[in-house]
Amino acid sequence: MLRDRTIVVTGAARGVGADIATACAERGARLVLADILVEQGEATARALAATGARVRFHPLDLGDPASIEALAESVKSREGSIHGLVNNGAIATNVGGMVFEDIDIDLWDRVMRVNVRGTWLMTRAMSPLFHSAGGQIVNVASDTALWGAPRLLAYVASKGAILSMTRSLARELGPRRIGVTAIAPGIMRNEATEYVPAARHELYEQGRAVPGPQTPRDIVDTVAFLLTPGAIALTGQTLPVNAGFVFA
Repeated sequence: MLRDRTIVVTGAARGVGADIATACAERGARLVLADILVEQGEATARALAATGARVRFHPLDLGDPASIEALAESVKSREGSIHGLVNNGAIATNVGGMVFEDIDIDLWDRVMRVNVRGTWLMTRAMSPLFHSAGGQIVNVASDTALWGAPRLLAYVASKGAILSMTRSLARELGPRRIGVTAIAPGIMRNEATEYVPAARHELYEQGRAVPGPQTPRDIVDTVAFLLTPGAIALTGQTLPVNAGFVFA
């Protein structure tokens, strides 16, 4: 399904990003993994390479425009062109728990710089590298932006921006046969959410139409499909991949 398609995945060192990369590798994709967590990213790339996957790692700081441009230059010189981009990298840890009045301005700006500006700059840097036949961009948002999760305003606002950007980018990139979609998963049980109070996990797990915890592996098949040429008809859409906690 993704054989010989070159895909760039941000935030790929661990968690959701690593599982997305694994799913793409299993389907025959060539991968460029990017993350600020260098040691973990390199380890993930080595583990995938050991299975026979064609994969490499490149350091990336989504808060630094120069780092994004360096990644784009590396991809241009080594891979030449790409068929897919997964904008998964974001700040999600330790940004919640505060009422909106108590959010520190520096925290707000950091979340917006990485989650929103970083996604825009990644798309801007990578879109010229897409194959002449087009390709797919998948933005990883969150269902918190669909139901308005409290005490998480900076993160929710950033993911709401991702949903709006997805629609606008779909119209701008559509004439180039580049589809842009978003997924909105629910909270997951992984290393990135260990800090989340148990009560918040239980709220989600009991409130889903299909009750129970969600793991990164639960969303990867959807992402893999959205990276295929056949997903172009879904451009601009958001898929709430959350086992029915929120319906679109």
